[in-house]
Amino acid sequence: MGKLMEKVEKSVLFIRGIIGDFTPDVAIILGTGLSRIGEDVLNQKIIPYKNIPYFPLSTVEGHRGNLVFGEISGKRVVVMQGRVHYYEGYSMQDVTYPVRVMKILGIKTVIISNAAGGLNQTFSQGDIMFITDHINLMGDNPLRGPNEDEFGPRFPEMHDAYSKRLLSFARDVAQKKGIFAREGVYVGLFGPSLETRAEYRFLSLIGADAIGQSTIPEVIVARHMGVEVLGISVITNISAWGIVSPTTIEEIIKVSLDTGPLVYKIIDGVIKKL
Repeated sequence: MGKLMEKVEKSVLFIRGIIGDFTPDVAIILGTGLSRIGEDVLNQKIIPYKNIPYFPLSTVEGHRGNLVFGEISGKRVVVMQGRVHYYEGYSMQDVTYPVRVMKILGIKTVIISNAAGGLNQTFSQGDIMFITDHINLMGDNPLRGPNEDEFGPRFPEMHDAYSKRLLSFARDVAQKKGIFAREGVYVGLFGPSLETRAEYRFLSLIGADAIGQSTIPEVIVARHMGVEVLGISVITNISAWGIVSPTTIEEIIKVSLDTGPLVYKIIDGVIKKL
């Protein structure tokens, strides 16, 4: 057994001591400003990250730092109210550690959300974008180093990183609920500084529709373990073709908070279809 699996099992053992035989089917990772969605979980059991052995702690505003276990639309879920980021000083293995733990707890599906900047000129602030693919420019990969065979193969396929099945569910839910949703490619950089005008132009040229500083590591690790993924971005500001729209973390959180109820409706609808 690898050292990583040993740590994960200790985390799982601690969590099991609180939730008993509760086995979540779906994990929901909430990005900046979206933590309130966790309040809609029924029959909650809340575990702060700081209490869980080896669990990384979020240091960013808008990330509450709790695991919330309970039910949404009759399905057992675990919700991450906030995540950790590479730019906080964590390793990629630390950033993705919660996904490893949730997989061993039983999840088969993960719905990952984030706040992202819009690169596509047709996008508007407050849009919801379903992620169809990603470009990893974060300078690292969470699978670098010796492979832990207990989790997955050495060279996992990534050509269908984002589930077409879940994407079709999300499209259907958005249409039926009258929610306008975009689709596009998400590019990840390591941050925390935002991009220059030249970098925004470059990222648009290589095919990115939205940009952020999270999500991709978790997606890679989820797919490494055979977990199905749906990705959702909230477009909090527009910086297309070098025309930069200055923003602040307060504005990003406000846009995410305003769009959060629509994101929850989509998540709720997708979970009902599982």
